[in-house]
Amino acid sequence: MNTLAPRASALAVLEPLKVWWPIILGLLVLYVPTYWTLAHGIWNSDDYAHGPIVLIVTLYLIWQQRAVFMRDVSAPPTRGEAAAGWVLLVFGLLAYAVGRSQDIVILEIGSQIPVMLGVLLITLGLSAARALWFALFFLIFMVPLPGFVVDTVTGPLKQYISVIAEQVLYAAGYPIARSGVVLTIGQYQLLVADACSGLHSMFSLSAMGLLYLYLMERTSLARNLIIMAAIIPIAFAANIVRVIVLIQVTYHMGDEAGQGFLHGFAGIMLFVIGLLFLFMLDWVLGFFLPDRPRARAQA
Repeated sequence: MNTLAPRASALAVLEPLKVWWPIILGLLVLYVPTYWTLAHGIWNSDDYAHGPIVLIVTLYLIWQQRAVFMRDVSAPPTRGEAAAGWVLLVFGLLAYAVGRSQDIVILEIGSQIPVMLGVLLITLGLSAARALWFALFFLIFMVPLPGFVVDTVTGPLKQYISVIAEQVLYAAGYPIARSGVVLTIGQYQLLVADACSGLHSMFSLSAMGLLYLYLMERTSLARNLIIMAAIIPIAFAANIVRVIVLIQVTYHMGDEAGQGFLHGFAGIMLFVIGLLFLFMLDWVLGFFLPDRPRARAQA
């Protein structure tokens, strides 16, 4: 019985591991403490609860492209690719060092992207970076939004949501009035807080929307662009529905119901409604902008 073929196959699989295990070990040493800090920190908040999902999805996307890491690494990338890789790697390690030492979460988490991209360019070249581009891009959604962005956008979003919710409920016959971002309905006064602005919901729904487009592999450019442009408006509309529902729950069932379990459930409902709107839009666009045959699209 010939056992040479199985042995050769096993050696072919183990050979790339000689190159990759030190790199994998180095990445684990760098970022496992970071993930531990996140798991005991901001990932416990509603605003960044999508962080573990982003990490799991990224690992799955990398696993899907695992054949990339089985390529022959004996042939080095071009000088330009290697040089760009070293620049990105050094930049990423500096960003990690500053972020970790100064407790700047944005730099610490964001450093993953240039570090991993630099490693790919140094070891395998541009073709590997292209194969894994979406997995690396998706890591952006793990990075917390900068404080100045949150402060700048949250205020106007709360104002718009307050105005729209008041007008919709007043038109429906509810006794509601507004003063800034404070809504008075019946005997209750409700403050549209920062969490109700929907900014972080838009961020997480954008992640899921782009992942959906990537997995569906639509060949119609116009269809993809329309869906991408609609993600933010859909998230905004879904958040308005959430706020209106919470106001109605408070009015009919009391303040305790509005701030209790139903408040958290409304956040889940917001995400589900947003995804359903996105799927429905894609389905409708399919009648007007159908996908071209795959072979023709690739040509």
